[in-house]
Amino acid sequence: MAVDVIMPQMGESIFEGTITKWLKKPGDKIERDEPLFEISTDKVDAEIPAPAAGVLKEIKVTEGQTVPIQTVVAVIDAAGAAAAAAPPAVAKAEAARPVAVPPPTSAKPEATKPASVLPPPPKAAPAPGEAQRAGGNGDKIRTSPLVRRIARENQIDLAHVPGTGAGGRISKRDILAAIEGGSAAASAPAPPTPTPSAAREVGLPRERIYFGHYEVQPMSIMRQKIAEHMVLSKHTSPHVYSVEEANVSAVVALRAKNKERFERESGTKLTFMPFFIRATVEALRAFPTVNASVDGTNIVLHKECNIGIAVALDWGLIVPVIKNAEEKNFYGLARSVNDLAERARSKKLKPEEVADSTFSITNPGVFGGLMGLPVINQPNAAILGLGTIEKRPVVVDDAIGIRSMVYLTLSYDHRVVDGAIAHQFMGHIKHILENWTEPIL
Repeated sequence: MAVDVIMPQMGESIFEGTITKWLKKPGDKIERDEPLFEISTDKVDAEIPAPAAGVLKEIKVTEGQTVPIQTVVAVIDAAGAAAAAAPPAVAKAEAARPVAVPPPTSAKPEATKPASVLPPPPKAAPAPGEAQRAGGNGDKIRTSPLVRRIARENQIDLAHVPGTGAGGRISKRDILAAIEGGSAAASAPAPPTPTPSAAREVGLPRERIYFGHYEVQPMSIMRQKIAEHMVLSKHTSPHVYSVEEANVSAVVALRAKNKERFERESGTKLTFMPFFIRATVEALRAFPTVNASVDGTNIVLHKECNIGIAVALDWGLIVPVIKNAEEKNFYGLARSVNDLAERARSKKLKPEEVADSTFSITNPGVFGGLMGLPVINQPNAAILGLGTIEKRPVVVDDAIGIRSMVYLTLSYDHRVVDGAIAHQFMGHIKHILENWTEPIL
């Protein structure tokens, strides 16, 4: 019995995926739920398990190809016992029907979010052509919320953007191509969103790039997506930066004293990150403007503190999210950050675990960086950068002392956050770190 392997939908707003690696080759035996291939989407990289046991008969989509969800990417010759167990008519019908790929084994049903007690936000005006195609024929444009947002921010009429996805769906690649190519889709003059290729074509001649001895390494799918997101963020938000220095000697001493006991009793490592997350959450509650997003002329103030934590991977960067961090105690934060980081590195994250952040933290200090000025993780209004913790001479009560110090940097969207709020926010974090009182065990 032949079983079709399809490109799964790894999230509500995801409509395509890129196969980055096949873990099996035609002729290989495979068990049900054994990892079969790896994919990369707008939100997450993941291993996809086999929907049935048998032999991999055919690979229809090669590595590096991007295809819509529900596309048949391979065919498995399932075990003969499965076919023999079913009546002939049923077996024939089952063979003709594609079998959906089950979600990764670590997936759990997404929790239903409680209904908001706040009045619904005012609806932003749709992008030109967003509701239906040009010509008044009433055909709805098939695309994702991400594409609609990009179109709105760049004043692109989606009615004039050709879709290359299934059923004419407009993908992110289509809208970026329209922006880069100066498509007639623009309903009003607007600066195009620069992309890595546009930077070369518009600003730099090839001879300024290819000279002397060099090696060309094509960007991975994840690196391409990081590049797109970073360029889009700089194009969207007017970045402003604030820097603060904090004395974390008390935190360093507390961690050193309780590190072994914490790991023994909780089963998870005690890092510095939970301290910074806890201080950040309290500061976000004190200054809610920083815990916000922008939708046109509306400021969306988030009630939850969903903290995105940048995790460096050997092949790129990903930002898993600790949902409702304000509801977790210190132990809960420590366990959450370690669990998400571990599963990010093993490609076991679920799409919902890299979505819906309201604020982000990145830690270049773990690699020895004195400080960093990170790019805002859209659609957040700000991101906190953590420098390395090191002992430095400082003035303490009119005397020179040696203390464990750290630089904190805040990159923020000046459309939402002003300098006064940013520095008060940073001062709040500094005060909590320097006067830590919360028990960690």
